[in-house]
This record gives sequence, C-alpha cells and structure tokens, in this order.
Amino acid sequence: MEKLEQLMEKIIKEEELIYAVLSNLKNKNAIEFNKVNIKPVLIKNEKYIQLAYEYKDKVLHKNLTNDECIEELKNLFSNYFKQAMIFTIEADYQILLSKKGKVSILKKKPTKSSIDLNHDRKKEYIIEEGVPCDFLIKLGVMNQDGKVYSKKYDKFKQINKFLELVSDTVYKIEKKEAINIVDFGCGKSYLTFALYYYLRKLLKLNVNIIGLDLKQDVIKLCSNLAKELNYEGLHFINKDIRDFEGLDKVDMVVTLHACNTATDEALVKAVSWDADIILSVPCCQHELFNKIENSTMKPMLKHGIIKERLSSLITDSLRANTLEILGYNTQLLEFIDMEHTPKNIMIRAIKSKDIKKSDTSEYKEFKKFWNIENNYMEKRIKEILNKTII
Repeated sequence: MEKLEQLMEKIIKEEELIYAVLSNLKNKNAIEFNKVNIKPVLIKNEKYIQLAYEYKDKVLHKNLTNDECIEELKNLFSNYFKQAMIFTIEADYQILLSKKGKVSILKKKPTKSSIDLNHDRKKEYIIEEGVPCDFLIKLGVMNQDGKVYSKKYDKFKQINKFLELVSDTVYKIEKKEAINIVDFGCGKSYLTFALYYYLRKLLKLNVNIIGLDLKQDVIKLCSNLAKELNYEGLHFINKDIRDFEGLDKVDMVVTLHACNTATDEALVKAVSWDADIILSVPCCQHELFNKIENSTMKPMLKHGIIKERLSSLITDSLRANTLEILGYNTQLLEFIDMEHTPKNIMIRAIKSKDIKKSDTSEYKEFKKFWNIENNYMEKRIKEILNKTII
C-alpha cells in the first residue's frame, strides 16, 4: 500500500494526472456508490481534482485540493476499491489489490497525451442543439437553424433530461413489433412530442402514442400540430384518465404532473395493463395531508409547509412501494432541478416479476408508523384487480 500511496502523491503533486477510474468494490453492500471517476479541473482559475461518485441513479461530485485528494484516495483504496486505471502524461497504471491487501502496480506506455481542464464542457443532448428539430421549431423552442431561444433553454434541458430517463428503459420494449404508449395529462405536450420524436424518428421504433388531457383546446392544438408534422401514430384525446378504455394492452405509461389522485389513477391503469414501463412525476399530493399522524414527528407535523412536503414524500413512497409489491423495479429519481419546479421527483418503474404478496411487511409497517389506514391507490388497486394485494 505504501508504494501505491507514494505513486498517487507523485501523480497528484506533480500534476501528471489526466484521468482515473476506481472500480470493483471490496464489499458491494457496504456503500451506495460503485465507481469513482477522477480528473483535474479548472474552476474560476483555480485547479482542483474532481471526484465523481457514481451511484445507481445519480452522480455526486467533490472538487478537492491536491492534499485533500491524496487523503481521499488513500481512504478509497484502503476501504472500498480493489482496482483502478490511472492515465497520466508519462504512463498508464493498472492498480490491483488482492483480498489480503497486496498491491500490484502494472505500468504501461501512455495512451493519453494531454490534460483537459475544461470543467464547463458543452453538454451532449439526445436532441442536439444546433440541429433543426421540427417539433421544437413549431413549439417555439428553437429557430429554423436549430438555435435554442434563451428564454426556452430550461424547457430544452427538461426535454432532454426526460429523454435520458426514457433511454434507460427502452431495452424493455425495443424488440416489440408495435409499442403502445399512453401519456396521461399530456398538457401542451412538449414531452409527448419529444417521446415520439425520440422513439420513432431517432430509434426507428413502431410506436403508437396517445396523449390524454381534460382541456379540449389543448387537445385540439396538439392534434393539429401532430397532423401538420405528419407524426403518424401520435394522437390526442380529450378524456378523463379513469374513463379511458381505448387499449387492451399498453407498454409504457407516462404521467407528468397529474394532480393529486389523478397520478394514482394513471398508476392503477398502468398496473391493470401490466405495462412494462411507468414514468410518473406526481403533483399536488393532498390526500394524506389530514391523515398522517405520529406523536414523535409532531415537531415537523405542526408546521403546515413541512407537513405538506412530508405528506408528498410519504405519498410517493407508498406509490413506489406498491409498485414494487406488484413486481416492478422502482426508482425515485430527480427529474429536473429544484430551481425550475418543486415537483421534481419521478417514479420510474420497470416490470420485472410477478406480484409478490410476501413483500408487504415493509409497506404495512410504514403505514402503521404514520397511522394511515388506507390510501387512494391501495383501494383502487384492489378494486381494479379484484384481489387483495396489500
């Protein structure tokens, strides 16, 4: 280990580092992150070493001084990782640590020649900036040359963030001959059009997408735009979520900012269709506000604004756990930055297995802790599937 520490001190202090990757955890259950990427960066004319900790659903960054970085690397090698690839100006190093702590350092000829300190590199998007995109031009996000209007740049980033989250799920449906997708509460349909464009135009998949909303004028506007763009397989219908019965099988269900229990209705529909993919960004979760109760948590619950936010988190936790019981691999992800909207949690669920009634103990204990007798989604799941799931 001493030789490894000496090598790291030399590389960091003499500013030879180009890039490094730490991988292969000693104990995969010990921590949440599974890889660390390391590179030098320049921030406000000051040099730092940036460590990017890769988690299952996010990446966290630390910008450290040379001395701080050396100490952190000692910690990571001693306690967490068994392997590393380090690229420097003078050589490439492969680091291997045995179970007994023996260190092997394999030195090779350098494969990289220059250090890139550019911290603010241009972001690569699924829908590229500078490339004209028909629906974004029509919706006033970019001009005819593909330049994104400054006032619409947040919307442009939101669209691409949504497509990034979709891209991780496509493997589940891409081999199907025809793919049915329903977008509940589609609104002005920026993301509905983006979903069609990505799946149909870029990935060349045979998709049939239906956007559903209660606002008749919005549906009319979106329908006209779909026809104008010649987006075959993209349709918009003026109908309530609960009343929609247009399809027997749906492969993907999207529900973005459907208010209060409308989100639950969409999730129940998705489950009843045995949908492979569910993407839901809930909004205005009022149902549990007057139901949750716990004397230990009174210092939080006595403040209305805290209770409101807490009830929203509890609601989404119950929804996610219900989907897990029903056989979905479920994640709660950040959809867009808090500075753009406070409704930034996405429930992303991918069908993986059959209903597991045995996985209900956690759910029941959670409800008991908050003194919740029942909730809307639970009641509707029982009603729609005609069986006691929970």
